Amino acid sequence: MPQTDSATATATVNRRAINGRLTNPVGLGCMSLSWAYAKRPPDEQGIALLQRAVDLGYDHFDTARLYGQGHNETLVGQALQGRRDKVFLASKMGIFVTGERRGIDCKPETIREQLEISLRLLQTDHIDLYYMHRRDFTVPIEDSVGALADLVREGKIGAIGLSEMSADTLRRAAAVHPIAAMQTEYSPWTRQADIAVIDACRETGTTFVAFSPVGRGALANGVDDPAALDDGDLRPGMPRFKGANWRHNHGLLQQFNALAAGAGVTPAQLSLAWVLSRGDHVVAIPGTANMAHLHENIARWDWAIPADLAAQVDALINHQTVAGHRYSAAMQATIDTEDFDTFFEIAG
Repeated sequence: MPQTDSATATATVNRRAINGRLTNPVGLGCMSLSWAYAKRPPDEQGIALLQRAVDLGYDHFDTARLYGQGHNETLVGQALQGRRDKVFLASKMGIFVTGERRGIDCKPETIREQLEISLRLLQTDHIDLYYMHRRDFTVPIEDSVGALADLVREGKIGAIGLSEMSADTLRRAAAVHPIAAMQTEYSPWTRQADIAVIDACRETGTTFVAFSPVGRGALANGVDDPAALDDGDLRPGMPRFKGANWRHNHGLLQQFNALAAGAGVTPAQLSLAWVLSRGDHVVAIPGTANMAHLHENIARWDWAIPADLAAQVDALINHQTVAGHRYSAAMQATIDTEDFDTFFEIAG
């Protein structure tokens, strides 16, 4: 596995640029206020958390049309009334869900249609960063990016982003229009971006935005028994959180927690510091619906992980030591990001 060198690991963590705008390197993923993990909190609680996030210094919010089928964009729009200028606002389009049917649509006409809906729900006249949520393999990437470039010229979006796409796709897209950000799952236990994408982002001047930087809560000491999670939580269906895979991975996490304790930080803070050490073009967007975690995730944003500790994390948790893939085979088939050739599964 790649090791974090001393120069990178000890670099000062400063505000980092996305499309030329300096932001706190720890932003806020807003998804869990509407979908995917624990039960949706009451709207007034979600709005209070978002507004508190601004007070604490979060200045990069990330949402999507998918999250709660518009609920999350609506919530963010309500929370930012009177404070819109304080936040670099990102949203995404491209994934649709109709009943049990899920698909991807990034045709130029769909991009424009979905943007108009997002602008209305977010109660804004522009979105700072607008992503294709996934690669639509039925549409040339050049056509989709061309449609997004038109929206940049019209002033409706500030910049173009891609999510879960490969280095090759990024280079093809960047040949049409500059790509401000690439968003991909990344943490000590999800390392696919190390294969090529992080380097390609550096090459193209693209900010790498790490989602799930605390391993969907696993690296934040937030999951003990996946089977006990709320109905509707996505994690029990993911290979890493199942049966013997989870029992193996839980043992790794206990050792990770001990490393954090020895450094005087929480596991979440250790994971975030590791992610930010991977390059000065990297930012992280942990998500939470919990006020205490909101404070925790930003409290040590300026702590630079020592090189020897980063090396211990690298050796302990990586794609060769974690059991199970991050996604089911069906879900992985929709992802354009490069992948490692093999993952081991533990029977039972």
